[in-house]
Amino acid sequence: MEMNGIVLSPDPRLRQECAEIEEITPALERLVERMKGQMFENNGCGLAAPQVGELIQLVIIDTEYTGEADYDPFVLINPRIVEQSDSTFTFNEGCLSIPGINVEIERADHVAVEAYDLNGDLMRYEADGDLLCVCLQHEIDHLHGITMFERLSPMKRIAAMRDYQQARARGAKPGDTE
Repeated sequence: MEMNGIVLSPDPRLRQECAEIEEITPALERLVERMKGQMFENNGCGLAAPQVGELIQLVIIDTEYTGEADYDPFVLINPRIVEQSDSTFTFNEGCLSIPGINVEIERADHVAVEAYDLNGDLMRYEADGDLLCVCLQHEIDHLHGITMFERLSPMKRIAAMRDYQQARARGAKPGDTE
């Protein structure tokens, strides 16, 4: 199921392992532009290709924009977490594919990610205990078929799924939070 161009849970595409991107093509560049539009229109700060129905390892992230004038997501192709701290922090996360709820997720409080940009250049992104740190981990999870639900304990997962069903029944759409 999709809404506003975003694949919604429990769509099976959100549980798939995504293929590596072999080549940067005009079609990939068009997909990036489409994703940028969908993320902005739905007030997101990160979006992974499976969330728009494409099962490839592509992510866009912009955690700092305040409006259209400064909106400029960076593109991560085949991103990999290459460093991750053992220490963690908890963050109240939302997801465009699971609208209407936020859940407390425990994540590494430092990550380093390597990915290619649209020019084919290898880039490195590091983040510590902030929204970017969470977003990098959250979006890379999507590329491996992991949603917020899978990061919860069984009891918290049941509660979150119930809350999500209630939010959807109330008409929650991508970008809506609690």
